[in-house]
Amino acid sequence: MLPALLVISACSGDSGEDDKKAAPSAKVTSSAEAKADAEAKRVGAMNPTDLKKATLSGTSKGFEFKQVAKADSEAGRDMKADKAECQPLASLAGGYTDIEAVSVEHRSLEPSEATDATIGSMWLASHSEKNAELVMSNLRTSLKKCPDGFKTLGLTYKSVQQLKDPALGDDAVGYRIANVVAKQSVTMTYTVVRKDGVIAAFYGVNMLTPKNSAIPETTIKAQLEQLE
Repeated sequence: MLPALLVISACSGDSGEDDKKAAPSAKVTSSAEAKADAEAKRVGAMNPTDLKKATLSGTSKGFEFKQVAKADSEAGRDMKADKAECQPLASLAGGYTDIEAVSVEHRSLEPSEATDATIGSMWLASHSEKNAELVMSNLRTSLKKCPDGFKTLGLTYKSVQQLKDPALGDDAVGYRIANVVAKQSVTMTYTVVRKDGVIAAFYGVNMLTPKNSAIPETTIKAQLEQLE
């Protein structure tokens, strides 16, 4: 789960000042997109525009895929584990991969049926295929070395349990981890899939039945089909 961070923004009532501030921001965004496009072309990764088009939005397979505000997704970018060997797990807990991606798309997942108690998130990270393979390798190593969990940003993650690898994409890893929030343990189930150079990561939480917290494979397959 992304850390709960308070974002405070100052608003000006002067429309002229707002216009002056907006222009540099637009230029920075355009520059960042151009840089990401160039990097994607250089390493053979999916470019940001195509990644966004391939990311599900709306309702599909029992869930509503909602775009996450940039400020919210950025909150977890720099999550550092207190133990280096646990960093791949900490990065995924923050909504990113331990190797920096060319671009990332985040979505929150809310059940479309009132009887479904599982909620969660999904993100797609575009890499070169070589780096995507390394992300999966690093994750498997981290799962072996960090069974007792780690701490990051004042949060505690514990009881790391690797699950049977799902038969999804080109490579896939499943695991369960508990996040301690206000002395209450919240169980999250992660499914991380590689499709060519894209890492598709899903996590689910089910407070009623923790062992049923994984995002269904039918939902994951619906997203993977968009990458073909």
